[in-house]
Amino acid sequence: MNETYLSDAQLAARYGVHRTTPWRWVKTDPAFPQPVKLSPQCSRWKLSDIEAWENARAAAA
Repeated sequence: MNETYLSDAQLAARYGVHRTTPWRWVKTDPAFPQPVKLSPQCSRWKLSDIEAWENARAAAA
């Protein structure tokens, strides 16, 4: 099964925030998924991790 990876810009579009906001969430929210470093200049988030985080937040609400 292939994993889908999202950029900071894609996450920003998904949540309607600025593209720096996911990076702030990484620093301030321990539950927010950590990005995966694909190369020295390329970090992405696994879609499966983002969906699991969304489901956990929905269950807690």
